[in-house]
Amino acid sequence: MTALQGSLWDHTGHPVQTEKLDGDLRVDLVVIGGGYTGLSAALHAARAGASVCVIEAGEIGHGGSGRNVGLVNAGLWLPPGEVAKRMGDEAADRLNTALSGGPSAVFDLIEAHQIQCEALRNGTLHCAHSPAGQRDLQARHDQLRAIGAPVVLLDAAEARARVGSDAVHGALFDPRAGTVQPKAYAQGLARAAIAAGARIVQQIRAEGLHHDGQGWVLRAGGHEIRAEAAIEAVNAYGGHTDRFAPMHFFQMATEPLPENLRDSVLPGGEGGWDTAMVLSSFRRDQAGRVLIGAIGRLDHGASGLHRDWARRKLTALFPQLRDVPLAYAWQGKIASTSDHIPKILRLGPNGLSAFGYSGRGIGTGTLFGKAMAEALLTGREDGLPMAPIDRYSERFTGAKGLYYETGAALTHMVRDR
Repeated sequence: MTALQGSLWDHTGHPVQTEKLDGDLRVDLVVIGGGYTGLSAALHAARAGASVCVIEAGEIGHGGSGRNVGLVNAGLWLPPGEVAKRMGDEAADRLNTALSGGPSAVFDLIEAHQIQCEALRNGTLHCAHSPAGQRDLQARHDQLRAIGAPVVLLDAAEARARVGSDAVHGALFDPRAGTVQPKAYAQGLARAAIAAGARIVQQIRAEGLHHDGQGWVLRAGGHEIRAEAAIEAVNAYGGHTDRFAPMHFFQMATEPLPENLRDSVLPGGEGGWDTAMVLSSFRRDQAGRVLIGAIGRLDHGASGLHRDWARRKLTALFPQLRDVPLAYAWQGKIASTSDHIPKILRLGPNGLSAFGYSGRGIGTGTLFGKAMAEALLTGREDGLPMAPIDRYSERFTGAKGLYYETGAALTHMVRDR
């Protein structure tokens, strides 16, 4: 068996050249993390005239921003009614309203800065994996329509035509949404932020962030950075293991399909995922590769269960691809809070952190980063999509993460045979 290449997004991305940190620095805003949240914050702060420095421990998009499926969705993973049950009506309306604009925020930035990231705003398809899944979609449809979302519930015949698969039982189509090459989008945000005047430093770790009574201070590469305001935007990749349960998601991709097969899979270019408890995703990229993904990680002894499942799942969805080999494989980590609601956390005076996007990071991170930068620069929090909290922690996050992985492995051992 031919060894699979790594991340498709690394293969088709556009690495960013940034400067080195060669001395101590004083700025208006320091940002830790070079993903969607941090880069959006840096871009919008720099455009507002602030001096900004972003510190990224790896390369731009190293974390979830460079590893996800690339679905630019509106709203949260939870349906609006469930968000209201967990937050209350007023707070839920504030958050749901803000996140409904996530796709527009993303695609407007892509257009304004001419970001080359395979952007396609043709909607997404949340697909029913069973008749019960279609009933779940009906409930979601009703809740989304109640808050003004222009979603459309497709019956089995319509969904099968849109997906190109007889394995779906219906779908919820959201015309607000779309797809991008996710790492290229992050790289494009970095270039836009640099052009606006932000300073970005890669491959250097921020250490010891604290407020000394005068302002924020951290060390990076042996140098000191002082700032009036700070944003921590590391989400699942910053070592804060008490904030969320880690959920891994892997993807595999083919090489570009032959012309005679290309339009048989998602001919409208939508991205899709299903209603299964251990959900799976499927989409095409600009070159005609097909991607299949699911909950699970590829770096342990039982990960062959996930790899074998991916081949079976691809064939079950699209039998015409039975003989098309998989060529790429990679994984990422999702920060999932126990209530599946993101958080904005106060770090101290003029300091904020955001995390817990539960797999909805592209639109959410873009919006949260912009809103946090504006709040810190203006001193007003009323423009934030949700009220900040002073502290947050969860128990047994490691055990929950093990539960997710074990459940995914067992499911993939038996499903789609």
